[in-house]
Amino acid sequence: MDTERRIAAEAAQGFMPRDEGLALYHHAQSVRADGPFLEIGSYCGKSAIYLGTAAAEQGRLLYALDHHRGSEENQAGWEHHDASLVDPATGLMDTLPVFRQTIFNAGLEGTVVALVGHSVPVAASWQTPLSLLFIDGGHGEKPAHDDYESWTPKLAGDGLLLIHDVFPDPADGGQPPYEIYLRALDDGFVEVDVVGSLRVLQRA
Repeated sequence: MDTERRIAAEAAQGFMPRDEGLALYHHAQSVRADGPFLEIGSYCGKSAIYLGTAAAEQGRLLYALDHHRGSEENQAGWEHHDASLVDPATGLMDTLPVFRQTIFNAGLEGTVVALVGHSVPVAASWQTPLSLLFIDGGHGEKPAHDDYESWTPKLAGDGLLLIHDVFPDPADGGQPPYEIYLRALDDGFVEVDVVGSLRVLQRA
């Protein structure tokens, strides 16, 4: 089985469409800047398989940052709630065990480093320039803008910025990812590719 088919099969579960996942993989393969990759919002690990596979092929690390308590849309009563991911001891969402199993099954434990915490405080102590930043965390207004403001300064000058769930039409989805995409364009990023709701950008 070739690499594309293997990673698509391993990443079969989750919210990211296959074409967007493969775009993640191919663009991550093309990165020439020094430094690790970092994704914000790992959930159960689907995007980490695509990015982690590319990182492994290049001898890089992928840092996968998530508090693993679920975004707003993952909570009880919302459309994307999965009751099987609720920890019975706390009554809270806990996707970390599933994420760890996903990474183990994909053979990526030596490449994907789980960062369990909230985006802003982790960013405040982060020093290493990133070659790739993938923003797919909370889609509310404050979380999305916090992720953008906290992490884009950590991106190397020739690194790639990828933003997921960008919907210009409000009828298709929430607007905060689209808003930070527009901010990126205003801040001097240039659009490199569009695949579904995925936007790939690089500084001019």
